[in-house]
Amino acid sequence: MTIPHMIPYAQPLYFLLLLVALAPIIFSLLVRNKRLPIYQAIVTFFFLFISFGGADWRQGVALFGYVVWQVILVWLYFNYRQQKNATGWFYLAVFLAIAPLTITKIMPLLTDKPISFIGFLGISYLTFKSVQMIMEIRDGMIKEYHPLRYIQFLLFFPTISSGPIDRYRRFEKEELQAPNAEKYVELLGKGVQNIFVGFLYKFIIGYYLGQILEPALKHMVIHNGGISWALLGYMYVYSLYLFFDFAGYSLFAIGTSYLMGYETPINFNKPFLSWNIKEFWNRWHMTLSFWFRDYIYMRLMFFLMKNKVFKSKIVASNVGYFVLFLIMGVWHGLTWFYIVYGIYHATLICLTDAWIRFKRKHKGQLPANKLTHAFAVFLTFQAICFGLLIFSGILNTLLFA
Repeated sequence: MTIPHMIPYAQPLYFLLLLVALAPIIFSLLVRNKRLPIYQAIVTFFFLFISFGGADWRQGVALFGYVVWQVILVWLYFNYRQQKNATGWFYLAVFLAIAPLTITKIMPLLTDKPISFIGFLGISYLTFKSVQMIMEIRDGMIKEYHPLRYIQFLLFFPTISSGPIDRYRRFEKEELQAPNAEKYVELLGKGVQNIFVGFLYKFIIGYYLGQILEPALKHMVIHNGGISWALLGYMYVYSLYLFFDFAGYSLFAIGTSYLMGYETPINFNKPFLSWNIKEFWNRWHMTLSFWFRDYIYMRLMFFLMKNKVFKSKIVASNVGYFVLFLIMGVWHGLTWFYIVYGIYHATLICLTDAWIRFKRKHKGQLPANKLTHAFAVFLTFQAICFGLLIFSGILNTLLFA
């Protein structure tokens, strides 16, 4: 019997296989409070095989080569980081860690062909894990390097394709200590709930928005030549679709992790109820936002302040925001609308910081009640949706079709 190639969480058969495969793990955690490391490795291999094998076998080869590359790279850095040129080793290690992802982003612009021998589904999220590992080794937060645990961390199949982005130290702690019976029963209930809510989000609401409303509105927008009520409708529908589709996937990944006894961090927390853009990024794709905050923005700010590049902390912070969101935009793709999307959000955050400083200076002089809060949520939602309209690329179609 040929095992079909399946995108994670995209087909009913995938969930059926998941239920059957996880049954022994669930039983062992419920009854014995123990993990089944060998069986879990077999399950991981199986789901990686059906996700990266078959017609996409080149992705599987690329994934294997990538993991070998990162495991050796981290081992070399861990063992040579104490030498005289420690800073040089660190920057070299980070550069080499992101090199495969950089190649997959840049080379298609030069060749008009995907780099199939390097790229694979989820390379970005594995790269974030790899860079995180190197940075935390440098900071002394990771004292020991265990290649096998690192491989388990990289290849944790519930989250491999699109996150959420976990932290190594948290994952390692749970890998070494299975949850007790009371804790696991709680995780089991939350896991089942997340999966069912994920079905609602992705396969019902997301399907209706993305497969029925969005194409119809897009056709109307292009047919009408741009500015119209259809474009406004498309903006809202696309924004909601993006949320329900990705949040649904994240709930599947988190729910599956819970069933396996791992408390993978959540990715979305009611982002459209945010009252400003900074709060939005604390609620939207949270593990990615926090990764960029901790490993790019905070380190850049430390460098700028330590070296007194700017006299004003406010100027340094604003520069940091623009660098951060430009990198985030380029990560999504080397096209003008992703870059504009990054600049747009950096501008909104700088304006939000200025408004927060103004409110603190005039504390007690400005109204603050439920009505003003609701108005702030409303304005923030409009700003978010307009940003996602830029992100969608439809403006590119209208301007350059």
